[in-house]
Amino acid sequence: MADIFDVLADATRRDLLHALLDRYVSPDADKRDISVGELVTKLGVSQPTVSKHLKVLRDHGLVSVRDVGQHRYYRLDATPLEQLEDWLIPFLSADFDTSGVSAYTAWAGTEVASTIGRATADSLHQARTVIHDAQEQVSKRLPWLKKK
Repeated sequence: MADIFDVLADATRRDLLHALLDRYVSPDADKRDISVGELVTKLGVSQPTVSKHLKVLRDHGLVSVRDVGQHRYYRLDATPLEQLEDWLIPFLSADFDTSGVSAYTAWAGTEVASTIGRATADSLHQARTVIHDAQEQVSKRLPWLKKK
């Protein structure tokens, strides 16, 4: 597990992963790979730096590579991050109260529903009054529109 933390500890590698993620979630499935040159441009770092960090990510299974002639195209592989997620979940869930108190019980007595109901009824009444007054004004100006 320490290996994945070492990999993710570097800011450039995290930036690369974000760039790869942006491309990976692209709705265009044909554009999920990204070239080293595009990554260099996107991150504003040198090509040797990008290549060095991509090798580390590749060695740890976080990216896959596709060679096309002299060009290499990289794609995110989030599978190793699932191990990280499994490791983090106990820490993240420690803040949750698991005493069995339901959401309904937690909201009981807050009178949120009645407050929202009253506010909705007041707004509805105001809207009806405005519409009624507008209808009366129109009817006065255009008497031929009055209902028979």
